[in-house]
Amino acid sequence: MKAATALVLLPLALLGACQRQAEPSAPTGASGEVRVWPLLAEQGAAQPDLAVAADGRLLLSWISVRKGRDNALQFAAYGTDGRWQSTPKTIAVGEALLSNWADTPHIAATPDGALWVHWLQRTGAGPAEYDLALSRSGNRGFNWSAPVVVNRDQGGEHGFASLWPASPTTLGVAWLNPAQAGEGGAHENHGGMSLRTASFDASLQRIAESPLDEATCECCQTDVAMAASGPVIVYRDRDVDEIRDIAAVRYDGKAWSAPVRVHADGWKMPACPVNGPAVAAKNDDVIVAWYTAAGGVPVLQLARSRDGGASFAAPLKVDRGAAVLGRVDVAYDGKEAWVLWLREEAGAQSLWLARYPADLSKETRKSKVADLQARGSASGFAKLALRADGAYAVWTDAVDGQPRLRGAQILR
Repeated sequence: MKAATALVLLPLALLGACQRQAEPSAPTGASGEVRVWPLLAEQGAAQPDLAVAADGRLLLSWISVRKGRDNALQFAAYGTDGRWQSTPKTIAVGEALLSNWADTPHIAATPDGALWVHWLQRTGAGPAEYDLALSRSGNRGFNWSAPVVVNRDQGGEHGFASLWPASPTTLGVAWLNPAQAGEGGAHENHGGMSLRTASFDASLQRIAESPLDEATCECCQTDVAMAASGPVIVYRDRDVDEIRDIAAVRYDGKAWSAPVRVHADGWKMPACPVNGPAVAAKNDDVIVAWYTAAGGVPVLQLARSRDGGASFAAPLKVDRGAAVLGRVDVAYDGKEAWVLWLREEAGAQSLWLARYPADLSKETRKSKVADLQARGSASGFAKLALRADGAYAVWTDAVDGQPRLRGAQILR
């Protein structure tokens, strides 16, 4: 099978592009106003990711899935001047590049200006045989390195990764990995997914690796945010009684903590619900959003930690009921928490946004961002990013039965 390969692209007007950009100024308009954010992705684009670089640029990645063509992982950068900086760039393309509505690629930037991206790459004929590939660009995405494989073992599924800057020049990666023999019996008791982390230097050399949790929910997303002391990783845990509540682990600069529950929902679930948590942080404040159906009632919840993720206050309910899909993202700037999620009722999907003060004491604003034509899993997971000129949301919709990315800017 032809492998997915990282492409080497020729520089196009590097002059001036490497200069540091100023923070965008807030636009005029009413707070909460929703504006269309025109995207460059063409028909067939899906599975977006959205990140803010240190210079204020928005980094948008997606997979282009078009009949008769190999899948392609692409990205574009949106400047602080309110303009796209170039046409979309292709990072990797090939038959082996796996498109999965729930397990999507992520893009990140380290303080040295490098860009990093991961994707799933098939390794065998079966649908459950794939590795986690990682690539780096040292020139703002014009060239990308040959990919390296994050996981050490072979066979099985590796994915649901999260990325963060481990230092100014190195990247941290957390992912779900088939449990290894001797990891507390997780393989025997659960069929075997565990949470692991590793870090990579600018040469894509592995410089550290650690197991974090021996038994996790097997197909729920992980997420990570940078607190003052270091990264906080959140994920859906799993115990021998099939309780699948949200857990967090944090790094204090020397070692990883033991997992702690964000909240003891007590959701007993015999199968993976395919909806992991989202996390955002500022200094020692950590905000986590997640879905649970404990007691048979679907609920979207939000909780705050004031000690860098060591403990969490009791959660508040953002939304509840059968219409809540459980696909959520969150952003936080130290003043406000923004929560983005999907609903589906009467056969129609919609995207919603709510805002809360830092103490989560009350909902200050709630609004519908968009009505979608997509149904079921076709809409995937919407993404949210926050900077001075407002919040930016991106999601997958459907046009004439084909996926299409949509975007919105929501004014502060």
